[in-house]
Amino acid sequence: MTGRMLVAGVGNIFLGDDGFGVAVASRLAGADLPSWVQVADYGISGMHLAYDLADGYETAILVDTAQRGEAPGTLTVIEEGRRGRLGQHGAARAASCDSTVAGGPAEPAGAFAQTRMFDAHGMQPDVVLGVLDMLGASSARVLVVGCEPASLDYGMELSEPVAKAVDAAVQIVMDLIAESADKTASSAEE
Repeated sequence: MTGRMLVAGVGNIFLGDDGFGVAVASRLAGADLPSWVQVADYGISGMHLAYDLADGYETAILVDTAQRGEAPGTLTVIEEGRRGRLGQHGAARAASCDSTVAGGPAEPAGAFAQTRMFDAHGMQPDVVLGVLDMLGASSARVLVVGCEPASLDYGMELSEPVAKAVDAAVQIVMDLIAESADKTASSAEE
């Protein structure tokens, strides 16, 4: 049996591209997913997310915007680093809205601490993970699927490059779900 997985769309729908995670969660909510995967729109409810994560998920995928200096619509998968810090591990996975894929060097833990995710809407992953530590709980694995925003100004529409990246992000999340299922199947065979 595969452990439970939470896919959390986060962001503020009133700040343009910051609604990216919510848009991805909305699209995934209608997808045919395994019974062990839960998709939820957390918006800006970081405390709610922390308490849900404390409920014993093996893996959590947070979907949000991330200013990293890339072209708008670029997607990056980042795995939680040690001690609750977020850093990129192993081969970086990045995809722009035209679905090109590029690898990149590993970044130091805490690299995300300087991105928009940590100041826009009170949904800072390091704070959420810190609350998890305070609760004495943790997910075994935390991934962030981040999208480079074009605009975080007031407004309820995603910019064109970020809107185009939603489908690619949905596919990345689906691939991560499939990888988790494959790893579990391989472990069971050993």
